[in-house]
Amino acid sequence: MKRWKAQVRGNHGPTVLVSAVHGDRRNVMAAAWNMPLDFSPPKVAVVIDHKTFTRELIEASCEFALCVPARAQIEAVCLVGSASGREQDKFTEAGLSTFAGSKTGAPLVEGCVAWLECRVLDEPEMAQRYNLFLAEVVAAWADERLFDGGRWREIDPAHSTLHHVAGGVFFTQGEVVQASRA
Repeated sequence: MKRWKAQVRGNHGPTVLVSAVHGDRRNVMAAAWNMPLDFSPPKVAVVIDHKTFTRELIEASCEFALCVPARAQIEAVCLVGSASGREQDKFTEAGLSTFAGSKTGAPLVEGCVAWLECRVLDEPEMAQRYNLFLAEVVAAWADERLFDGGRWREIDPAHSTLHHVAGGVFFTQGEVVQASRA
């Protein structure tokens, strides 16, 4: 068996769009390294590199949104994940429409399957040392066609979430299987 040298790519959850705003500047980026942390109150973690414009906005506003894009948004996800928003409005460039949330100023991206409005927890050492932001989820929604009664319904291919591998390659959800002991 051949063995290949590879970078660590342990993405377990869907790629998200991280949006933020401060003053009259807004931005959106793709992030594959994100995860839930707690239920009560709900918390999340997301890695945001120190060089990104989105991080500057998050550090200034102490809030952001995680928007879970659908397969149909793959081109926009790739664009916002590979371009800088310092000199351009990536929402416009990627053809992404937004709407206002209820608890933060971060723009929510239309067409996604779920949205989390988040407030940054005061953990500056984590952000500085590991680029890791911890946040409390202060509002959450999911597309009611896909999520009902606290559970995800079977999701059609157009609405499946994207799971980044590398170089613009993603996995989407596959066959739904149920354990017999559940």
